[in-house]
Amino acid sequence: MSNRVSFKAVQAFEAAARLSSFGLAAEELYVTPSAISHQIKSLESQYDVQLFHRVHRGVVLTDAGRRYAEEISAAFSRIEAATKDLGRTTKSDILTIHSTPSFATQWLMPRLARFSAKYPDIDVRLNASKDPVDLITQNVDVDIRYEHKNIQPAGVKTVDFPPETIVPLCSPSLVSGANPIRCPKDLERHTLIHSEVCLVNWRDWQRRHPDVKLDLKRGPRFDRSFMSISAAIDGLGVCLESLLIVQRELETGRLVAPLGVDGLKVKGYTFNVLKSSAELPKVHAFQEWLFSEIPEISDPGQPQAAPVPVKRQRKTVSIEEAWQGNFLIE
Repeated sequence: MSNRVSFKAVQAFEAAARLSSFGLAAEELYVTPSAISHQIKSLESQYDVQLFHRVHRGVVLTDAGRRYAEEISAAFSRIEAATKDLGRTTKSDILTIHSTPSFATQWLMPRLARFSAKYPDIDVRLNASKDPVDLITQNVDVDIRYEHKNIQPAGVKTVDFPPETIVPLCSPSLVSGANPIRCPKDLERHTLIHSEVCLVNWRDWQRRHPDVKLDLKRGPRFDRSFMSISAAIDGLGVCLESLLIVQRELETGRLVAPLGVDGLKVKGYTFNVLKSSAELPKVHAFQEWLFSEIPEISDPGQPQAAPVPVKRQRKTVSIEEAWQGNFLIE
């Protein structure tokens, strides 16, 4: 005799044990009572055990049957729950996104509600760390990276973000305080907040303003842009950051661009996906949505603290040029 367990026999036993009736079990499973009886007898015969006491008007579990019913009822409950979950997951896609911490905190999180409203059947899983991920081994759909690389891994499709503008930013209280900021030279009297990950640092900025003498050795330093931005909001000093990730702060007035929104433009962020998955509906939808949102923050308008815009020629540079200081425009 085969040792293979008959699922039909187990299903018949579970229903009969739960309902205490072969007849009710038959109705639930859309079979005849004799079919239920046959399946249970085959189970008893296969394992040489009695599962039910047959009484005049029904059936009663034996001790062995009761123990078996307790075990398989839990298993059937798990199967039922898993099946219901399967029904739910077929109606939605899971989109796993990896991003740098600052982009996730400053740009993506404030806008995710809009994406979810537009694509309610896509559930987002967002992870953030400074290092790029392996799209294949780490099961990530989209990786938003910072720092442009000319050579990309095989099989990866990379789309550059539009150029981002880097300008000095500060709390409105600094602009109108004891040492107002109306021109670049006014920064000499203010604390500089240094972001060690921003593609443009204060030394680079000073090369564009040789008449301004900044104390580049002083001031707090942070290894995350969102920390520099937070420090500037709190009035700690003036940070040098991208307009791409401070739109919300400019709109709410927590930050202003005291020297205007015309500054150095660099390409830093990239949108990375596997070529094999680039046309998946969930990936395509997210890419289309993300880049449709970016023009909104490319020109945030005039800051609220009556700045004096710096009239300079604009130029877009690569990261390699930025680090080499070749972007200076005079």
